[in-house]
Amino acid sequence: MKVVVIGGTGLIGSKLVGKLKEHGHEAVPAAPNTGVNTLTGEGLAEVLQGASVVVDVSNSPSFEEKAVMDFFRTSTTNLLKAEADAGVTHHVALSIVGTERLEENAYFRAKLAQEELIKASGIPYSIVHATQFFEFAKGIADASTEGDVVRVPDAKIQPMYSDDVAAQLGRTAVGTPVDGVVEVCGPEAFPFDEFIRRGLAAENDPRTVVADPHARYFGSELEESSLLPGPDANVAETRFTDWLARKQ
Repeated sequence: MKVVVIGGTGLIGSKLVGKLKEHGHEAVPAAPNTGVNTLTGEGLAEVLQGASVVVDVSNSPSFEEKAVMDFFRTSTTNLLKAEADAGVTHHVALSIVGTERLEENAYFRAKLAQEELIKASGIPYSIVHATQFFEFAKGIADASTEGDVVRVPDAKIQPMYSDDVAAQLGRTAVGTPVDGVVEVCGPEAFPFDEFIRRGLAAENDPRTVVADPHARYFGSELEESSLLPGPDANVAETRFTDWLARKQ
């Protein structure tokens, strides 16, 4: 089948395109650098011709409150209209575990607005909620650093490898629409500070990591289980320790 991957040249999108092609599907990466722009609508009609499935893994270039909301509302509205015109029969979107629990976070509010548009579109859909990626440990640390101290929430996290995210998206894309949410997570839950500390240690980063119950996660104060998946989540295989070892 023809699967169009919006954001198909990024971290997850490029991996997904590769996995779909390995299984014999026509996977088409769509992004501004391929002539497809969901904000303006440029190239959408052309790239969606003959597509059965669209997977949206695109992301806002800015996380500022108004900009991120405008991005997801505009791009999703344009994309869903073009899909309806093209006869696409399955819309898949990547979102985040805990989205509905952290509405004080501007990014999560924007993702929730995106999900509501998808649900109301009338196009059969599947929304994949993934936990945080291993690759983003340093970025989280950078956003949480004061001097040489990294303050992170006193909560738990169950992160996962981006390859495993792409694999779940691929399985979802070629499957039957669930008209709901599919959760996917890594195999281990551990304290947030442990995740960041181990990630930085692997980079020989000397910063001190401290667990602070009042530290915010991109603007949100977390409960212990805010970022944890439910009991029915699909559990990926790659362990953080093994991923770190491969990087050495």
